[in-house]
Amino acid sequence: MIRPLIDAHVHLNTNSIGKMEKALEHGVSFLSINTDIPFFDPIVDQEKVLKELDQKYPGKIRYITSFSADGWGEPGWAEKAIQEIERGLANGAVGVKIWKNIGMDLQDKDGRFIMIDDESLSPIFRYLEDNNILLIGHQGEPKNCWLPLEEMTVDSDRNYFSGHPEYHMYLHPECPSYEAQMEARDRILERYPKLQFVGLHLLSMEWSIDEVAKRLDKYPNLITDLAERICHLQLQAKDRWEDVREFMIKYQDKIIYGTDVIDDGSFGDDELAQRFEHLWKFHWDFFATDKELEAPEFSGKFKGLNLPEEVLQKVFYSNAAKVYGF
Repeated sequence: MIRPLIDAHVHLNTNSIGKMEKALEHGVSFLSINTDIPFFDPIVDQEKVLKELDQKYPGKIRYITSFSADGWGEPGWAEKAIQEIERGLANGAVGVKIWKNIGMDLQDKDGRFIMIDDESLSPIFRYLEDNNILLIGHQGEPKNCWLPLEEMTVDSDRNYFSGHPEYHMYLHPECPSYEAQMEARDRILERYPKLQFVGLHLLSMEWSIDEVAKRLDKYPNLITDLAERICHLQLQAKDRWEDVREFMIKYQDKIIYGTDVIDDGSFGDDELAQRFEHLWKFHWDFFATDKELEAPEFSGKFKGLNLPEEVLQKVFYSNAAKVYGF
C-alpha cells in the first residue's frame, strides 16, 4: 500500500483514537467532511471533534465545512449561510460542502423542491467562485436510488436505502427525478465555470464511467472522488475491465480516493480501525494489483486494474494533497 496515503472522504464524528492510531500505522491522513445531515451533530459540534483530534494528531486531518439549510426562504438566509462558511474557513476548513438535502429534501411553502440551481443559492455560488473557495458536492444519489430494491445492482445501495427509505426515491415519485438532479448540478457547472468543484461519489453517475468521463472532459475545474462507489467500478470491471482501467489512467489527475466511512459511534473503537484497514487494503488490491477479487456488494469475480505507479500515486495521495492542502 502506498505511503503516504490520503483517505479523502470520511466523517470523523467521534474523538475515538483507534482509527487515528491505525492511520499512523499505515501512513494515512484524513479529509473529514462536515455535513448538514439530520442524524449528524450540528456542524459546529462536528468541527469541535475534529479540532480535538487535530490537537492529539497534528497534521493528520483536514476538514470541510458546510452550511445549514435551516431558515431557507427567510430574508437574509444566503448572507447567513455565507457567514457560516466564513466562520468555518476562518477556523481552518479547506472547502465547503453542499449536500443532497438541496434537491431531495428542501421545499418551499408550496411543496416545490429547491434544486441546487435555484436562484436563492446564487449568492453562495458567486461568493465561492469570486473568492476561489473549493466546493464539494453530493447531489442526487446512485441511480439505484430510483429503482426497487430487487433491481438495484449492488447490495451496499440495497442495504442503505432499505435503512433510509426517506432517501429511496423509488418510494417517492413526487420528488425530482435522477435526471433532474444531474441536470441541475450540470447547470451550476455551466453557470460558474471558474468554480473549483469536487463532484463526490463519481458525480452520482457511478453506474457509467462513460457519463462521468463526459463531465470530466467538459468541465475543466471539475474533479471527482471514489467514496463509497468503488464497488460500482468493480462491477463494471467484470465486463469492461480494459475500459475501467483506461478510465482511471486517462483521468488520473481528476480522481481522488476516499472510503466514506462514517465514524458515528456505531462501531467499537477497534472495529472501526479494522474497518478502515480492511478497506484500504482491499481497495489497494483492486487498483494496484491484478489479483482475482470478489466484492461483498455483488456476486462474481473481477480482476484488479494493476494501474501504473504514477496513477496510484495521484489517486491515493497527490491529487488530494493538491486539492485539499495537505
